[in-house]
Amino acid sequence: MGIIFKCLTTRAVHLDILNNLSTDSFLMAFRRFIARRGTPSEIFSDQGTNFRGGERELHEAFKDLSPDLQAQLAGQRVSFHFNPPASPHFGGVWEREIRSVKTALYTTVGAQPVAEEVLRTVLIEVEGILNSKPLGYVSSDVTDLDPVTPNLLLMGRLDGSLPQVVYPESEILCKRQWRHSQVLSDHFWSSYIRHYLPSLQVRQKWHTSPADLKENVVVMLVDPQLPRALWPIGRVLKVHTSADGHVRSAEVEIKGKTYTRPVARLVALPAIPDSGPTTDPVQKV
Repeated sequence: MGIIFKCLTTRAVHLDILNNLSTDSFLMAFRRFIARRGTPSEIFSDQGTNFRGGERELHEAFKDLSPDLQAQLAGQRVSFHFNPPASPHFGGVWEREIRSVKTALYTTVGAQPVAEEVLRTVLIEVEGILNSKPLGYVSSDVTDLDPVTPNLLLMGRLDGSLPQVVYPESEILCKRQWRHSQVLSDHFWSSYIRHYLPSLQVRQKWHTSPADLKENVVVMLVDPQLPRALWPIGRVLKVHTSADGHVRSAEVEIKGKTYTRPVARLVALPAIPDSGPTTDPVQKV
């Protein structure tokens, strides 16, 4: 299993291997990332137990330091921000990269056993391919400047990888693990240019903006694990507004318990009209 770090400024990705999904394994991968890339100021992630445990472990370690060290290291503290539960679309920036890596690995590696050293080499080769994609428009004129890529922002120069060596498909059964890793990297590249790059040309446009969810609104909680007839119904207690001024998540009270869910998982139900005295439109003569 692996872990992906994505920079929200340069759009660069960093791939690494985890031995398991424990907090210790995540913290060691995080330390390796900081040693190679530097200390980030903020970390955005989902509600994974290893991420939650890592944040708690770092917070407790910081509290155990002396006040002098806390004052000196205050500027290097990492702020963790967790998405609401059951809301993978909140991390669309990195979820798209996860999908690209997973799809390519399923296509190239599949169920075949691969040595850890080969897998690590393939992942880093994949990292280099993803970091070499242009961040903007690419001109067809050869006299224009080279496009800006994440690798260019990270290293200050164009892609510095070794020339690609193309081996035949029979090399995948070879005992030379170096050639095995190169064949797998070629498979990833083929899948990358066939499935991922064409998706970058898709252009979508929003014509209308739906109304934001408000407090005290009765909503139905979408739970794919339950039949639609058994989806729970509750009332919105509090809404959370994002930086763009729109409501992205809310706290919902259901049977005395409070749940935090994204608005994409909440269906606002129409209000029940007030009951008043009924009048008969037909008058007797």
